[in-house]
Amino acid sequence: MIRKTRIIMTVGALIFAAAWGSMCFAQSEIFQPTIYDVGTIKPTDSEVAVKVGDEAPDFDLPSVGGEKISLRQYRGKKNVVLSFVPAAFTPVCSAQWPGYNIVKETFDAEDAVLLGITVDNIPSLYAWTKDMALWFPVLSDFFPHGEVANRYGILRSNGMSERALFVVDKKGVIRYIDVHDINERPPLEDLITELKKLSKE
Repeated sequence: MIRKTRIIMTVGALIFAAAWGSMCFAQSEIFQPTIYDVGTIKPTDSEVAVKVGDEAPDFDLPSVGGEKISLRQYRGKKNVVLSFVPAAFTPVCSAQWPGYNIVKETFDAEDAVLLGITVDNIPSLYAWTKDMALWFPVLSDFFPHGEVANRYGILRSNGMSERALFVVDKKGVIRYIDVHDINERPPLEDLITELKKLSKE
C-alpha cells in the first residue's frame, strides 16, 4: 500500500511539473516580443542576511494595484510567500510568475498568500504584468532602491535582486528559504511541499 501511494504521488508530481513547465513555456512565448534576453549570468551574487527561524524583516511597499502592502498586515492571518525576481521583461521571470496562476487554489487551501517583489518601478511593473492576469500583488522595491531585498541579503551587486523565495508563517517567522540559480525557475513542487508542512502543524 505504501509503495502504491508513493507511485501515485510520483506520477502526480510528474504531471504537476509537466503542467507547470508547459504553462510557463506558453506564457513566455506570449510575451516574447517584449522580452529582453539577459543571457546566462552568475547564479547567485549576494549573502543571505536571514535564516530559517528568524523573524522576517517587515516592509511597506507600493503595489501595481495602487495600495501599499506590508508583511505585518498578514500577521496572525495568513502564511506568506515572498517571491523576489530579478527584473521585469526578462525570460525566466516572465515565465515564473504566470506559472503561479495554476496553483492559486493550493495557496488558498494552505491559507497562504503570495507577494511578488522586484526592484523595478511601478510603471514598468504595470506594463510588464498587465496581461499576465496574476492573482497576487506585485510590489515595487524601487525606492530606496532594493531596500527590502538588501534587508533579506539578496540584493545583487548589479542592483537586481536574487531569484528567491521565502515562506513566512502566520507568526512572521521564516520557515523556508530558496535563493535559487537566477537562470532557472524554482521548482514549484518544492514550494507547495513547504506550504503543506505549515498547514499540518
